[in-house]
Amino acid sequence: MSQTQRWNGSCVASCSRADMVPEIAAAVGFVSSLLRTRGCVSEQQLQVFSGALEAALTEHYKHHWFPEKPFKGSGYRCIRINHKMDPIISKAACQIGLSLQQLYQLLPSELTLWVDPYEVSYRIGEDGSICVLYEASAAPVSSYGMLTCKNQMMLGRTSPPKSYMMTVSS
Repeated sequence: MSQTQRWNGSCVASCSRADMVPEIAAAVGFVSSLLRTRGCVSEQQLQVFSGALEAALTEHYKHHWFPEKPFKGSGYRCIRINHKMDPIISKAACQIGLSLQQLYQLLPSELTLWVDPYEVSYRIGEDGSICVLYEASAAPVSSYGMLTCKNQMMLGRTSPPKSYMMTVSS
């Protein structure tokens, strides 16, 4: 659990990089595997991309990671491609010389990746099924029953989910 610090009279959660390691590793591994399956990116480029994405996510999430309230900040941590590239992915892709046009060819046109404490999940397509990539066994009891960004999207669905098959190779 993260420590709490006093700052300007209010409590802010302070988290170390270690708090996010498994979740970020799952997200980075998943996005990297999507790039790997197309065969257009070398293993060396994938390693550089993975390192850049890991660093970018760690920095982006450092003040928005609340293990005691895993759903707090879920929308902020969500990685989204919906005919518009997520800026964190495009920033990491720049490190290996991939253009936006190349990214659109290599990645799904609609992808949502939720990176939350204790769980990382994704959905391909607006009506696709949500698949869990990583799940820790001990989520705090106080977080159950809350509507997350992901759960709200599932409740608001107007059509039945379509099945997608995703294979990940390593």
